[in-house]
Amino acid sequence: MANWVFKGLRIGVKSSAYPRWPDDAPGVSPGRPVNTPLSSTAAAAALAARCPTGAIKGEDGSIIIDHGRCVHCFRCVRDVEEPASWRQGYEWAVQETEADTALRSLARIFGRSLHVRFVDAGACGACMSEARQINNPYYNMHRLGFFITPTPRNADVLLVAGPVSDAMRLPLRKTYDAMPTPKRVVAIGACAASGGIFGPSFAAADGAAAIIPVDVVVPGCPPPPLAILHGLLVAVERKPPAGVHYSLRETEPA
Repeated sequence: MANWVFKGLRIGVKSSAYPRWPDDAPGVSPGRPVNTPLSSTAAAAALAARCPTGAIKGEDGSIIIDHGRCVHCFRCVRDVEEPASWRQGYEWAVQETEADTALRSLARIFGRSLHVRFVDAGACGACMSEARQINNPYYNMHRLGFFITPTPRNADVLLVAGPVSDAMRLPLRKTYDAMPTPKRVVAIGACAASGGIFGPSFAAADGAAAIIPVDVVVPGCPPPPLAILHGLLVAVERKPPAGVHYSLRETEPA
């Protein structure tokens, strides 16, 4: 045991320093495409035609990215004459609703000790894999005051992944209703934001907001762990959101 203590003291803390300091370690984020001016309307239309989810819209010789539908397929940057601009980063969470007085009390009272209930609402597994990482030693959500709870009756924040399949509509609604107020909902991933490649369809909804109120959306397919942490911090107003709406009413600098 003493050897482990001495080794820990020698190595020091290896957890991410985010949000106190930016984390630029290799592999923490895949980045994402952003709004890009192109040389012509035809070039913008060509990129829009390559997008399998309709996340790219051509507009006056530029492309507008709907991050709520983007699945990071890289088709807009690979094997094209005029690629979309690609930006690194992970602070992607956007606020869907303004926090009322009750929700502000959530941040004030429970901001350093929040319990999170995670619901898989028909996800493919990618978002779940990334969400699990926020509890590992590197991302260490406990240092920020976030804790996983197995029961919605003890949860302050509901973390939802997936487009909400037909089988999960009622369980998701029941989970939300069982949570005490004040409460917040964070939808993670393109599927939970807009239905992604699975919805709306005969088997799935067009995201979590079709079933329950959503306060914060973390786009990405899947969003990296730091983006999910940013979403939780936005939910309790400890970090500012990336924009007003995930479908990029937000402004991306050139």
